[in-house]
Amino acid sequence: MVKKFDAKHYLVAPGKTVKLKNWNPGERRLSSSDRAVDAQSLAVLNEELDRLQDLLFAGRKHKILLVLQGMDTSGKDGTVRNVFNTVDPLGVRAASFKAPTEEELDHDYLWRVHKQVPGKGEIVIFNRSHYEDVLIVPVHGWITQDECERRYREISAFEKLLSDSGTIIIKCFLHISKDEQKARLEARLADPEKRWKFRLGDLAERKLWKKYTQAYENAMAATSTKSAPWYVIPANSKTERNLIISSLLVQALVNLKMKYPEPEEDLSGVVVE
Repeated sequence: MVKKFDAKHYLVAPGKTVKLKNWNPGERRLSSSDRAVDAQSLAVLNEELDRLQDLLFAGRKHKILLVLQGMDTSGKDGTVRNVFNTVDPLGVRAASFKAPTEEELDHDYLWRVHKQVPGKGEIVIFNRSHYEDVLIVPVHGWITQDECERRYREISAFEKLLSDSGTIIIKCFLHISKDEQKARLEARLADPEKRWKFRLGDLAERKLWKKYTQAYENAMAATSTKSAPWYVIPANSKTERNLIISSLLVQALVNLKMKYPEPEEDLSGVVVE
């Protein structure tokens, strides 16, 4: 049985200061201590998401952009696997934004992003996103604070453009504790099947935890809007994370009140022989 879901509990209210210390990364409002019950709850949500995605694809009117951001090991890949594992792949696409290529650096920082936004009837997941350009770069001092503030305004304008053209934007910060990250990095290092993901640079970035926290707080406070809200997702529990994000997507799609379109041709009297 899926528990009652309140999206506002996770919402970063537009125009408000963000302090991540006030959000508990270990909170569990939707999950329980019973794995079987939680698995069934997620299965119910997955089935509903699949049904709604079919409506979205058939109608070709709305578009969904899910942005996943978070510290290393916060579960971006796991979210994609577990939330969308039963959804028709024809209508879902994931885009990942790593270090920019030489060609991408020759353009403005949003150039490579705009090419990946969803088309009509499509769900697109950004596994990292345009927010890398207001996170990594200020943390490492590659741009000034004035430049960062300008980018906040440009990103909000970009997202307003997407929203005005029919895109529903859901931005999720996967919130884990520093201790949880330590445990996940140790598990990655110890597992031969996951060790390939480990980079020594992960340890260097971990030392900048406070700076990254501040960068996320600043970015979310500056860019959480009515048309492109941020949600802080408690992600120490992978199950909790999956249930919340699935619920956000289902709620957003239900709110569209979609119906299957009428056939383009007159099918009255048609007989299949």
